[in-house]
Amino acid sequence: MVDKVEENATEEVSSDDEVKLDAKKDTLNVKELDERKIEEDNIKRHQEEKLTHWKPKTELGRKVKSGDITSVDEIYATGKKILEVEIIDTLFPNLESELLLIGQSKGKFGGGARRVFKQTQKKTKEGNKPSFATMAVVGNKDGYVGIGYAKAKETVPAREKALRKAKISLFPIKRGSGSWLSSTSEPHSIPFAVTGKCGSVKITLMPAPVGKGLIIEKECKKILELAGISDIWSKTTGQTGTKLNLILACVDALKQLNKVKISKKKEEELSIVQGNRK
Repeated sequence: MVDKVEENATEEVSSDDEVKLDAKKDTLNVKELDERKIEEDNIKRHQEEKLTHWKPKTELGRKVKSGDITSVDEIYATGKKILEVEIIDTLFPNLESELLLIGQSKGKFGGGARRVFKQTQKKTKEGNKPSFATMAVVGNKDGYVGIGYAKAKETVPAREKALRKAKISLFPIKRGSGSWLSSTSEPHSIPFAVTGKCGSVKITLMPAPVGKGLIIEKECKKILELAGISDIWSKTTGQTGTKLNLILACVDALKQLNKVKISKKKEEELSIVQGNRK
């Protein structure tokens, strides 16, 4: 009887400890979410302040600020190059961004872990001069995506430079429902298979049925999510361990979608949407 009482007491204590641990995890998750919200609010506030004090340097910028141009498709139709980040911030206020893991940590214990910064050093008479490279991707999860690569002597300037380049290089992609396994009219995938190349890396993107998900490498997956693609198959060849080339090959494949000319009949059959318009 005594042994049973002790066992019950230990079970009650262990269950109490589990409840306390779960409560701690919940509070930590809530804190993380609150911190993220605060960060997002600060970034939005900073962007709004920037836009209010923005003095356009180009004719295109002045037209966007005055309200003469309200869509980025109007700019792409004229073939003019976007040179000011504020143009994209104005036309896409809810643009999302993410840094890609192109680097690798050094050291005895942390060696091999992926990092967002790729560090290199230059040997000089004064000593080692480090530099940091990073790659950023931006998108509205609705047919527009951009990627930027930048280097700097410190991490923060490298990140900001990469984000600026990613916003300026924003481009629309063709989405559709090109898989023979599904007959939905929703543009959840791509309309047809395309191949992109960079260095020795080749990547082929193929349309997948609804619910299949993104069957692709993790960093390329982030790009496709921000582009608004939810289902895809992929095949890669070459030195895919070189993340930079793999990412650029994926972006090249997305750009190939816009180069293929399709008849209106096929566009209707494959539910093709370019950007966020039919």
